[in-house]
Amino acid sequence: MTDLEKYYNKFNEEKRLNSRHGQVEYITSMKYIHTYLEEMRKPKILDVGAGTGRYSVALAKEGYDVTAVELVKYNLGILKKKGSSVRAYQGNAKKLSRFENDSFDLTLIFGPMYHLYTQEDKLQALLEAKRVTKNNGVILVAYCMNDYSVLTFGFKENHIKESLEAKRLTKDFHVVSEEKDLYDYVRIEDIDALNEKANLNRIKIITPDGPANYMRQVLNAMDEETFKIFIKYHLSTCERRDMLGASAHTVDILRVTK
Repeated sequence: MTDLEKYYNKFNEEKRLNSRHGQVEYITSMKYIHTYLEEMRKPKILDVGAGTGRYSVALAKEGYDVTAVELVKYNLGILKKKGSSVRAYQGNAKKLSRFENDSFDLTLIFGPMYHLYTQEDKLQALLEAKRVTKNNGVILVAYCMNDYSVLTFGFKENHIKESLEAKRLTKDFHVVSEEKDLYDYVRIEDIDALNEKANLNRIKIITPDGPANYMRQVLNAMDEETFKIFIKYHLSTCERRDMLGASAHTVDILRVTK
């Protein structure tokens, strides 16, 4: 069993997405997913790195044709136990050989990029998603952002000096991740470089959570009316370039042209 599998055997992904900050991410992501599904006729959806099925099961319940791929057996087991119409398989984002070219209209990659540690591996996953997505289809790719890690783990949790001494950060504060770290972090320019190599065209890039992960306790203390106002605020700002780089996550929305 890999360290990643051990981690997800203990990590409660269901609880995270049902938390207040998780709800911000989920509501925002689903808003944009639906935006592009609405322009498609009888779309087929692929959810790569589906986890326990938070997105794939919800979309299947709405009547969409959904296929899911998940690396971790434990997560896959939870997904299958939900009894949805999702066709779920164990698999790796870097090798989607189970699927033929041009099989899906919309492809989600909402977990794999967090755990791929080189640009080469990330590019391979992006190219596989492109291969199985139809011409003029849409790919949504989620990333963990570099400066969120620096600000929280580095400064807030006071690991900045040891991280610099251990060369876990470059001189310009870019995180240097290894497989044992489980997560990798990127900047907007890293994402741009991947898209250029994959020859994928960006429709837009958003932050699904904005400042939510910085203010978890504040969100948890909000009454429902105030939380609804926060969601309204977030949805009005999540496309702003000045909100992206320091957020915990971004979702890059790409158009496939072949």
